[in-house]
Amino acid sequence: MSRSDQTPDQPGQVDEILGPPYIAETIDFAEDEQGPVVTTLVHRRAERPTNKAVLYVHGFNDYFFNKEYAEWWVGRGYDFYAIDLRRYGRSMREWQTPNFVTDIREYFDDVDAAWGRITDRDGHDHVVATAHSTGGLTLSLWADEGAPHLKGVALNSPWLDMRGSILMRTAGTAMVRGLGGRRPMREIPREIRTVYGESLHRDYGGEWDYDLKLKTLESWPVYAGWLRAIRNAHAEVHNGLDIACPVLVMSSGATIDARELNDEVHRNDIVLDVAQIRRWSTALGRHVTYIGVDGAMHDIFLSRPTVRAHAYAELGRWLDAYVEAEVTATTG
Repeated sequence: MSRSDQTPDQPGQVDEILGPPYIAETIDFAEDEQGPVVTTLVHRRAERPTNKAVLYVHGFNDYFFNKEYAEWWVGRGYDFYAIDLRRYGRSMREWQTPNFVTDIREYFDDVDAAWGRITDRDGHDHVVATAHSTGGLTLSLWADEGAPHLKGVALNSPWLDMRGSILMRTAGTAMVRGLGGRRPMREIPREIRTVYGESLHRDYGGEWDYDLKLKTLESWPVYAGWLRAIRNAHAEVHNGLDIACPVLVMSSGATIDARELNDEVHRNDIVLDVAQIRRWSTALGRHVTYIGVDGAMHDIFLSRPTVRAHAYAELGRWLDAYVEAEVTATTG
């Protein structure tokens, strides 16, 4: 029996680090030049059987751990799914280079496999796709190609351009494209700061408990081939996508440069440039809603409680107005 024919309680299920009622399923792919490749699908069922589901895609140096986010969707009657992409989190293997791909579309196989299980196997025909940061870039390109039963896309601080000077985004990109094609495993020197991680984890200045081996304080090395893939994906966004369903883009209200942990780190995006997110949001499709959440961090749904409560309210309003309302109108 193939993996796509399995139910969640059949072989393929593995122990889930979040514990019950969350379950995890390992999906195997063909070997690449570094060996066997897997992705992991985490699942939390709603309290009642439903045709509605949501799929979450994480960002760079990340994996799914935010149970509060999952419970919010479950509370709205959605089965919740989250994918740990190949070479990330639960899916990372000791022989692999963490996070490394040379084309964003390598992740499409992971998302397609998850989507098939959510729709064809588990019977959901009303599905929302949601993602954070680099995952938002990947998901935007994937959604642009179309997917059955995709009713909405909700993006949390998607990475739509390279933060930095115009020189870095032009001449620097040309250099990265050349180097990434010739020497994809060449590490790109960069300043490593741990402030963002420290602002999140409860052992430092944050409230969240997660595995620092899977989401590190220092982040992972950046390689030329991976950065080339990112800049190529940015170029596709800048040329214009045409995601057919309603899209929500949320970001912090402002960006700051931070070198030490302080209160402002908890109230601003210190990773991406909010102005770039705002600028490129309308390039994603014909029906895009943009919301800047004042006081939010880079991952909006890891912000302080009052801020993320506001963000959840905005997400709920968008769902009511453009996703749930559309279904209600269609079904009469």
